[in-house]
Amino acid sequence: MCDATVWAHQSRSLADRAEIHIADNGGRDSLPAMAEELISWAPDRFALAGHSMGGRVALEVIRRVPERVSALALLDTGYQSIPAGAAGQWERAGRLALLARARQEGMRAMGREWLRGMIHPARLTDVPLIEGLLAMIASKTPELYEAQVHALLERPDATAVLPQIRCHTLVLCGREDTWAPPERHQQLAALIPGSTLEIIPDCGHMCTLEQPEAVTRALRGWLEASGGEA
Repeated sequence: MCDATVWAHQSRSLADRAEIHIADNGGRDSLPAMAEELISWAPDRFALAGHSMGGRVALEVIRRVPERVSALALLDTGYQSIPAGAAGQWERAGRLALLARARQEGMRAMGREWLRGMIHPARLTDVPLIEGLLAMIASKTPELYEAQVHALLERPDATAVLPQIRCHTLVLCGREDTWAPPERHQQLAALIPGSTLEIIPDCGHMCTLEQPEAVTRALRGWLEASGGEA
């Protein structure tokens, strides 16, 4: 459900360092299809940053055209397919329940429930942050949300891709991200040769909006270290 809204601070603050393009996954219902669309319009050589589902899309880009990616940043994301057994059933049931709410009560009602587990608890009373996120979600449709739910439930496992990554890679997450916790990012970073891990304090899943200055600082350092453009 995210769009350029979540990258507003980074787009504005890093414009002096990079020519920035923000992907629109449209109504595509698989991560490979989202990756192919990005590849179709991206420059011959580019740095690539992905947040949450976008991080998984970024790994699918790496799987296909590693030689074109000069640097990679993976924010609050994951790399494994949906787990087997009870954990996978729990995730599937939770995503489908949110989709049902979106259809029955509207996107804004779904967004209110979704956000409770996605941002730092202290930010739940931050009206500008919450209203901005809800407005972004409300501008989308249940049909688009259904396509993205399908993409995530059918996500490919990217474990085998990670040791093959050779570009400069930043792995970053919020310390209080309960959906994509720091432990997962420690594992992710350990599997990528030479990667850098940064954990942002007082921050949940929506790191680019919850702690925009800290995330922008990390991305500026990443770009400067890689010499690439995003």
